Amino acid sequence: MALVPLRTSMANTDASLILVLVVVTVASNGYRLAGLLAAASAGVWFDFFLTRPYERFVITNRDDVETTVLLFMVGLAVTELAVWGRRQHAEVSRRQGYEAGIRDAAGSLAGEPSTAVTIDRVTGQLTHLLQLTACRFDYGAGILGGRPRLRPDGQVEAARTVLDVDQFGLPTDQDLELLVMTGPTYRGRFLMHAAPGSHPSLTQRLVAAALAERVGAVLGDTPRQ
Repeated sequence: MALVPLRTSMANTDASLILVLVVVTVASNGYRLAGLLAAASAGVWFDFFLTRPYERFVITNRDDVETTVLLFMVGLAVTELAVWGRRQHAEVSRRQGYEAGIRDAAGSLAGEPSTAVTIDRVTGQLTHLLQLTACRFDYGAGILGGRPRLRPDGQVEAARTVLDVDQFGLPTDQDLELLVMTGPTYRGRFLMHAAPGSHPSLTQRLVAAALAERVGAVLGDTPRQ
């Protein structure tokens, strides 16, 4: 440990502040395990190397006990703050990605001459967005059950169970349906077959749901062509 040669000439409070700086540097990356290990290591090595009796896991001075405990607690606090900050940053990035995807999708559909062209364009976007091997629009006569469904909130539901798409990907054993509604009125659905290993993010799935909403708006405004 770099502070060992200075332990007889440096106050323990100064040494602990240096260790706090190290812990803060590690914890600021936002990884809880790394921060906790840094905090625990700082407390242990402060005890072992910088408190009397040296190189023994024994502390006889009350101030050193308090410093060790505070060092560990500061490490924990900084770690949790960094993890929280990292999550907030990820959430902001997710929202920005979702909003950008919606703007791009809406822009690509602006001014389409017919519902047929709109549906064709969205079919292509869904194929790319969700990594599909096949996608088609089915006007249908009503809502049919039994297939996994991509919901408006971006979750995928099958047999009343929400699937963990991030871990397991989209189901590939049958088509995934994405309903197209105009308000409460059912207009049809996209039937989508996912490629093996397709793991679209929540943002991508939300953009796909927004595309379906756009198609529903177009179908509600114009006669079917």
